[in-house]
Amino acid sequence: MNKILAVLFLLALPLTASAQLSVGIRGGYATSTYSYQGSASTRSRSVDGIGAPTFAVVVEYFNAKNAGVEFNAQQLTLGFRQLSEEEHVNHTELTYLKMPLLASFFAGRSGRFQIKFGPHLGFLLRSEDIAREYSGATPPELPTYGGSTDRPDKLMYGMTAGAGISKLFGKSTISGEVRFAYDFTNPEGQDRIYDMSSTNLEFTLAYLFRIKEQKSKR
Repeated sequence: MNKILAVLFLLALPLTASAQLSVGIRGGYATSTYSYQGSASTRSRSVDGIGAPTFAVVVEYFNAKNAGVEFNAQQLTLGFRQLSEEEHVNHTELTYLKMPLLASFFAGRSGRFQIKFGPHLGFLLRSEDIAREYSGATPPELPTYGGSTDRPDKLMYGMTAGAGISKLFGKSTISGEVRFAYDFTNPEGQDRIYDMSSTNLEFTLAYLFRIKEQKSKR
């Protein structure tokens, strides 16, 4: 899957001779929330999420005056903290390699306002049960995902949107951004609960360096 994504991105690069290519890094903090149905006959419930650092390698390509695409290879940790009525806690963390491919539009010259949106794919790198203090609840609690007998679904997919501001300094760009993502991700691979989804919110800063200049038009 990631080979196909890389090929599609590389094929898009030569679409025009008037292009600008930048690479860099992005880092910050991400929070997540989960909702789930324990069974088909129960209503969806939300559980507390977690917060964790996130970082990414960024490739930004503009092939029009105010529009382009952005690809990220991002490490992102999602998770939940579920409390019982007796205040016992179950805490699980799921770390993914997330790869958003976003359409990017901006207004301004050296100071820019940007909006971005597009799909993302990802793969589970690690799952860990930080705390498991109760089980056997009604309706069912969220199951474990880091045990030796657990077989979580490793695929992540969903939609990402973001907005931010950036400042150009010669060939360098510094930007701040807020992103929201909805994941159709359901790590449950053993039918222990009926359905599950998550959202996450990211607050990040990025540094990009231009490695290909945009040709001026006469």
